[in-house]
Amino acid sequence: MRRKVNFKDMREKRCSGNSYYLLFSVLILFFFLSRLSLLAQTTSVPESGYRLSQPPAIYLETENIASEIISAEELARAMPFIKIVSSEAEAQVRVFIKRESREDKQIFLLHLQGLKELAGESDELKFELPLSASSPEIQKELLSVLRGSLMRFVGQSAISRRLQIKFLETVKPTAVADPWNFWTFNLNLSSFLNGEKSYNARNLFGSFSASRITPEWKIRLSLGGSWAESKYQYDSRVIRSTYEAENFQALIVRSINEHWSVGAYFTTMSSTYENVKLSLAPAPAIEFNLFPYSESTRRQLRFLYRLSFNAVSYREETIYLRTRENLWRQSLTAALELKRRWGTVSLSVQGSNYFHDWRQNRLTLSGEISLRLFKGLSFSLNGDYSRIHDQISLPRRGASLEEVILRRRQIETAYNYYFYISLNYTFGSILSKIVNPRFGEGGGFSIFISM
Repeated sequence: MRRKVNFKDMREKRCSGNSYYLLFSVLILFFFLSRLSLLAQTTSVPESGYRLSQPPAIYLETENIASEIISAEELARAMPFIKIVSSEAEAQVRVFIKRESREDKQIFLLHLQGLKELAGESDELKFELPLSASSPEIQKELLSVLRGSLMRFVGQSAISRRLQIKFLETVKPTAVADPWNFWTFNLNLSSFLNGEKSYNARNLFGSFSASRITPEWKIRLSLGGSWAESKYQYDSRVIRSTYEAENFQALIVRSINEHWSVGAYFTTMSSTYENVKLSLAPAPAIEFNLFPYSESTRRQLRFLYRLSFNAVSYREETIYLRTRENLWRQSLTAALELKRRWGTVSLSVQGSNYFHDWRQNRLTLSGEISLRLFKGLSFSLNGDYSRIHDQISLPRRGASLEEVILRRRQIETAYNYYFYISLNYTFGSILSKIVNPRFGEGGGFSIFISM
C-alpha cells in the first residue's frame, strides 16, 4: 500500500527547520563579531583616547650640569618607558634642566614642554640641594623628580598601561658634612724628553693650586714653574737654549649683592722670556654685573676695574735704562656672555695703561662664538687681537737670532693675534657608550693642514 506524501507539509517543516538554523547562525555570528569588536578595542589603544602609540620622544638639554650627573644615556637606562632623541626637531617633549648656586645651596630648575602631538602640555619644577651634595646624590634626586614630572607625558602614550606606581615612605634627609670645607686641591708634576742625533730637549713642569668657591667667597691660589733646555747641532756648530719661569697668583673675591663684587689679586713672577727677575703686584678690584649673578649660566655683562702696583726688578737693563722700578697700572674689562639653546656668544674688551706714561698702553679684543646649526652640526669661532704699546721690560741689548727663532726672548711688536675656526658634524647613535679596548684606539684617519 502506497503512502501518500504530503509535499506541502514537508516544505513547511523544512522551511521551519531552516528558519531555526538561520536564527542560530545569526546568533553565533553576532557573538563572534562582538568578541572581535571588543578585541579590536583592546588592542587598538590609541583610538580610545591616547595621543601616542609609542613611548614619548624626549630631547634633553642641560645648563651648568656635568654629564656624569645627567645625560641622554643615563635617562635611557633609568627610564625605559621613554625614547631619547638627539634633536628638538624629532622630540615630542623638550626637557631643559638648569643648575644655579645661591648662598649655601644649589637650585635645580626643570622645564618640560610638549611638542607636536603633545603641544600645549608643559610643566615647571624646582628643587634644592646643599652645595655639599655629591654627584650620586644629585643624580638620584634629579632622576626621581624627572621620573615623576614625565608621567603627565607618558600618560598620553599607550605604554602607560604597562606602568605601575609605587609609593615610598618619606625618609628624613641627613646633613652632609664636607671635611674639606669646600676646598679643592690639585698637584701636577710632569716632564718631557725628546731627542734624536742632532737635537734633544728636556722640559720640566710643576704646579699646585687650591680653590674654595661658595656663593659668598671665591678664593683661588696657584703656584707654578717650568724649565726647558734644548740643544741643536748643525755640522760643527752647537746651539744651546734655556728657558725658565716661576709664578704665584692669588685671587680673593667677596660677593656684595646680586650685581656687585669686590676683591683683590696678587701676582709674583719671574721669567727669562720677559726679562723679569722678580715682580710683585698686588691689585684691588671691583666688578659690576648688569645682570644678576644668579643668571650667570644664561647671561652676563660684567665691568671689572683693577688698580695694580708693580715692584719689578729686571734681569738685564731695559730699553728705558732701568734695572728696577715701581709702577702703577690700571685696567678696565667689559665682558659679555650669552648662553642660549642655539649656542654661546662671548665677547670682551680690555684696556690698560701705566700712570707714569699713558702712551704705555694695551688694548685687547677677544671673542668666541659656538653655534648649534642643526642636528649634529656645530660651528665654533674664537680669536684674540691686541694692540701693544707697553713692553717696558724689553732688554736693551735686544735678542740674538737663536733667541728669536727659538722664542726664548720677547721682542718688540705692535700687535699679536690668534684665530681658530671649527666645524663639527656628529651623527649616529647617541646611546652607544660601549667600551671595547681591543686593538687600542687605532683605526680611521685624519687630515690636518697647517700654514
